Amino acid sequence: MAQLADDIETLLEGLNDQQREAVTHGEGPLLILAGAGSGKTRVLTHRIAHLVATDAAKPNEILAITFTNKAAGEMRDRAELLVGRRVRAMWVMTFHAACARMLRADAHRLGYTRQFTIYDQADARRLVKRCLDELGIDPKRFTPGAIHSQISDAKNKLRDADDYGRMVGSFFEQTVADVYRTYERELHRMNAMDFDDLLVRAVNVLELFPEVRERYANGFRHVLVDEYQDTNHAQYRWLQLLAGEHRNLMVVGDDAQSVYGFRGADIRNILDFEDTFPDARVIKLEQNYRSTQTILDAANAVIRNNRAQKPKSLWTELGQGDPIKVRELEDEHAEARFVTGEVQRLVDEGVSRSEIAVFYRTNAQSRVLEDMLVRAEIAYQVIGGTKFYERAEIKDAIAYLTTLINPQDAGAFTRIVNSPRRGIGSTSLSRVLAFANTMGVTVWEAASEPEQVPGLGAAASKALRRFMGTMHVLRERAESGAPLAALLQETLRESGYLDALEAERTIEAQGRLENLEELVNVAAEYDSADSGSERAGTLGEFLQQIALIADADGRADDDGLVTLMTLHNAKGLEYPIVLMIGCEEGVFPHSRALDEGGLEEERRLCYVGITRAERDLYVTYARTRTVFGARSYGAPSRFIGEIPRELTDREEQPARGLGGIRPRAISWSTASAAPEPQAPAAYRLGEDVVHAAFGEGVVTGVEPGGIVVIRFSKDHSERKLVADLAPISKR
Repeated sequence: MAQLADDIETLLEGLNDQQREAVTHGEGPLLILAGAGSGKTRVLTHRIAHLVATDAAKPNEILAITFTNKAAGEMRDRAELLVGRRVRAMWVMTFHAACARMLRADAHRLGYTRQFTIYDQADARRLVKRCLDELGIDPKRFTPGAIHSQISDAKNKLRDADDYGRMVGSFFEQTVADVYRTYERELHRMNAMDFDDLLVRAVNVLELFPEVRERYANGFRHVLVDEYQDTNHAQYRWLQLLAGEHRNLMVVGDDAQSVYGFRGADIRNILDFEDTFPDARVIKLEQNYRSTQTILDAANAVIRNNRAQKPKSLWTELGQGDPIKVRELEDEHAEARFVTGEVQRLVDEGVSRSEIAVFYRTNAQSRVLEDMLVRAEIAYQVIGGTKFYERAEIKDAIAYLTTLINPQDAGAFTRIVNSPRRGIGSTSLSRVLAFANTMGVTVWEAASEPEQVPGLGAAASKALRRFMGTMHVLRERAESGAPLAALLQETLRESGYLDALEAERTIEAQGRLENLEELVNVAAEYDSADSGSERAGTLGEFLQQIALIADADGRADDDGLVTLMTLHNAKGLEYPIVLMIGCEEGVFPHSRALDEGGLEEERRLCYVGITRAERDLYVTYARTRTVFGARSYGAPSRFIGEIPRELTDREEQPARGLGGIRPRAISWSTASAAPEPQAPAAYRLGEDVVHAAFGEGVVTGVEPGGIVVIRFSKDHSERKLVADLAPISKR
């Protein structure tokens, strides 16, 4: 008995009071609000060990759930250090893995065999395409990706095809409902489930068969869940069915880090936990073991502006630390020069490049910085994404331009001829290439006269004629010396590439569109630098410049890599030095999120970014930024205004911009202290205005600091602009 007490005390050593309280909690529901860097994985694994050590549960009576295989593996490894080989009897795994294991035993009750197939994303979309074909629906108008995204969202909300069909409000949704019914029928006929089905069918089994539910509910005496703020409705229901009776459900999460609403995560699951379990014990883990107090105070101040939250106040014993460095730069190039210069300075001072991370809101923002790092010969890596010039859509766009200037390039032609899909399959393409090789002509010439290609079907021949008609027009534009940005925009639009992405209606497709916008900006920069010089050969030189940058990207380096990533990919990571760039209204918070009422999730994303920094945090924004080749004037992000001035190194200067902030500029960069603003023209609510880049709009708000809020008719976006800097005028 004494030995057991000693073992338990050893297990609890090093835990703070709140962590110890969570680990030793007895029976009943438990909500752990774990602030960033507060040691939540340690609490989870020590609780597992404590349950086993006190005989509160046998190893096979513990179900510990998280979201990713990596996180599950880490939890399992750390638990094994505490309980040894007994961890093998526990279910320590992802939601999908646990549901799949259940269904291997019980799917036959739903009409499947135990050998059912699991379809991944690509398999699912191929099946959706077959369903579209069966129903006679044009896959170019309603793409398999767009349809599958809607079906996936419905399944995560536990809405079957009939439920979805009763809620339709548009022709697109009616099309989804029709495909959904066919898709479900075909999946079942083929004894297959997609990833979403693993959750849905597991819920179905537990709801429809009380004996199955009783077996699992009694079998798992304790259920522990990590990252609870990221659960969707199907996961919530599955947990409710498993733990609703014994109520030994421990959930660990941080509502302030709920940033995956676009994937179906429902923040209400954690906010309403005490409504579901009124007797739940709530423990807040607020001691942070990662960051300085200055960084934590900034994060606390920003997140305090959210209404939907469980209030916490992070604190640390690591000391106050240095002020947050807020920098205003002239444009995105000055911003990239500043970041590159700081990286070089830090490395010269002995900091490893691997200690430095740069965060941005969208993938497209990495391009200017990547170019600058390549020129400075600073090795870097892109986490959770691909380097800009290696992204598929960028390679496609470059292949289009390459084909226009070099019609002999069969590789570039092969890449674009059926991208987007236009009915020219691999067999038809092989015949065109073989004919070109046999006749000694270019692939361009062979494709231009498809009726001469032996064995080429009528449909493929027609598709090739239409495609080459477009390409001939575009080639004439290229040979006429048209500006590159205009040529690229026309190529992407006339080829159908942009239309295909827009029809996808997915977050991924939106990201690809933003990347292509950034490539247009690259071309516009080249146009601007080349203006006044000879135009001949400009397209070839432009492609050569891109090729050289892309080649330099691939060079290896053994001395550590600077890390670049989006704020979403930063979640769960930590770095001694963090630079958050592009902190302007419309960029971060993103204009799309503002339009869709997602401001609070954007603020949570800012909180995530701030709390990744251990020692030093930089926040930068640009006075102007290029959007689709045109200069856009913006205001500092409201999130900068929410960081108390005393936590930063900003100088006390007359207010300018959002929230009365006027950050100081960096003397060595092209950015310089802006002149004090003139009294802006008086704008009134409802007044019609015109912007040089965004077109016509109407004033929907006027804010302190010379800020006007304008909703533009062309793209229905709403943007905050500095009235005295933005190129706007009254109509």
